[in-house]
Amino acid sequence: MKLRWLLLSLTSILLISLPAKASPNTNQVDSADGGNQSDLQLPKLKFIPPTPSSDFTHPTNTPKYTGIVPLGKEISELQTPIKALMARYRFLTPGIFFMDLQTGDYLNINGGKAFPAASTIKYPILIALFQEVDAGKIKLSETLVMQRKHVAGGSGNMQYQRVGTKISLLETVTKMMTISDNTATNMIIDRLGGKANLNQRFRSWGLQSTVIHNMLGDFKGTNKTSAKDLVRLSALMANNQLISDTSSSQVLGIMIRCHNRSLLPSGLGSGASIAHKTGTLRFVLGDAGIIETPSGKRYLAGIFVRRPNNDDRAKAFIRQVSQVVYGYFEQPKVSHLP
Repeated sequence: MKLRWLLLSLTSILLISLPAKASPNTNQVDSADGGNQSDLQLPKLKFIPPTPSSDFTHPTNTPKYTGIVPLGKEISELQTPIKALMARYRFLTPGIFFMDLQTGDYLNINGGKAFPAASTIKYPILIALFQEVDAGKIKLSETLVMQRKHVAGGSGNMQYQRVGTKISLLETVTKMMTISDNTATNMIIDRLGGKANLNQRFRSWGLQSTVIHNMLGDFKGTNKTSAKDLVRLSALMANNQLISDTSSSQVLGIMIRCHNRSLLPSGLGSGASIAHKTGTLRFVLGDAGIIETPSGKRYLAGIFVRRPNNDDRAKAFIRQVSQVVYGYFEQPKVSHLP
């Protein structure tokens, strides 16, 4: 059954800143659990030109964030339960950033800390691709040819295809996001002009920690990003600051089909929708995306956890953080009317 993203209205819009298949190697890849295909529809929000600013984690009289999402206050109600979880899982090192897309209220615990990106790096790559589609420089219908230099181990099944295999760009990018195919990702990076071009684009979006140092699979974790960067990316994308309405719908339609449901999705209640991208290495887990609750509340999520070698308790931590945050956003509203 197709999930429907409900339209929301913004009650207050403030300026915020815009700088600028499983594989044999299962310990180092994204899992490929079952996922559902669905259409996602996000509202086109009113554009207000941003003013330059360098950070957004400390609210002041001059809001500091990208795009047009209003910067609110830190969500103090979430600090205590999340820090209690961190104390219970003290052997993990987390980076956490969540934000209410309507009010800009946020939770930030080490959100700006750079982590090995693992496969979450595919999220900004996806947005860069659709920018080129919007510019008319790339067509989703065009054909890509898998070359030997693209073939990578780890996640995905394209590595088992013959060199010279032809595949549409749309199918390639879909594999990159849904089953986290590393070979497909390298083909997309190549089509976009390589690492340096992408890194320059990431900087232009105001992403402070996001960088590609090596092609996929980057099993040593040299590629970097942060929870804050990926939430910034989601905010810009959701408000049509980077790509068009049409491309946003296509991006979200792909991201909701992410097969790995073991991280943020595992903490959501029945009827919630999530468009996201996970990342898995033996020493780090990450997940980031856009969540909508059954009542229509939308919030942005970014979380990374550095962990001991393949320690599955990191999954439990992410699930419990997701549960706590989801519970906060979807809690029944108490009426004070007589």
